[in-house]
Amino acid sequence: MVKKKETIQFEEAFQRLGNIVTQLETGEESLEKSLELFEEGVKLAEACRAKLDQAEQAIKTLVKESDGQFSLEDFDESS
Repeated sequence: MVKKKETIQFEEAFQRLGNIVTQLETGEESLEKSLELFEEGVKLAEACRAKLDQAEQAIKTLVKESDGQFSLEDFDESS
């Protein structure tokens, strides 16, 4: 279970979230255990989203045009 004060690395949180999804998909857990896992998964998803938002802000800070203005472009997966 994720504790409020605990700092978790993105990769660790993402991996744990994947494990939770796998456990829930099997349908073998009790209702109580499934609810606990779901709650943990929601918290992990929120933590991952926050980490991704932080990374995006860091990238925006680093990516500046020569005139000091930000140049934000959509990510092109085909490149």
